[in-house]
Amino acid sequence: MTTDGQALYRLLTWLSPAYPVGAFAYSQGLETAIARGIVTDLATTRDWIEDGLTSGNLWSDAVIFTRAQEAAQARDEKALSEINAFALAFQPAKELRQESLALGSAFLRTTQQAWPCDALASVGENIGAEAAYPLAVATAAAGHGISRAPALEAWLHAAVSNLVSAAIRLVPLGQSEGQTILANLEQVIAETATRAAITRLEDLTTNNIMAEICAMTHETQHTRLFRS
Repeated sequence: MTTDGQALYRLLTWLSPAYPVGAFAYSQGLETAIARGIVTDLATTRDWIEDGLTSGNLWSDAVIFTRAQEAAQARDEKALSEINAFALAFQPAKELRQESLALGSAFLRTTQQAWPCDALASVGENIGAEAAYPLAVATAAAGHGISRAPALEAWLHAAVSNLVSAAIRLVPLGQSEGQTILANLEQVIAETATRAAITRLEDLTTNNIMAEICAMTHETQHTRLFRS
């Protein structure tokens, strides 16, 4: 098990905007929602992201992250492969699937080079470039002995921060408004992580239809700054 200081350092590094996975290029359908006038200000941005955390794509990724970290800790390669297949099949839109694969592949490649461990090497051998992003990060956390709770909350904070950054550019919002959204979602992130820890994959459901429609239609949008 890593020390708390080592765990914090590694999580801050892996989930930093500077980590070379290209997360800044994706908005998970938020760009379409803004273009359609669904998301227009601080309140609607906060509500959009909160819905994703409680019943949408961020929620499903949180459950997948948790189950993947458990499987990696148990060194259950078969379970990891099955979780990965589930994660990719569960994506509601083509661009979201491509995003998860692109980020997952980039994360595995970079982390195995800079922060190698047996768990990541195993994923590279058994899953390869077809690893979903939450599974890749969860496996790294397991391989470095980082506890589930801080790993998952850090993952969710990074995902939310990426969406807030996109909203700052697109809505647009001020930097202070973006920080207000992050502050308002602190408890929601904690509650989502707690709920994900006790949710089985077979019980996983989502209920965020508008976000899924926006993600599906993003690829045909006339003007695009983001890849999803």
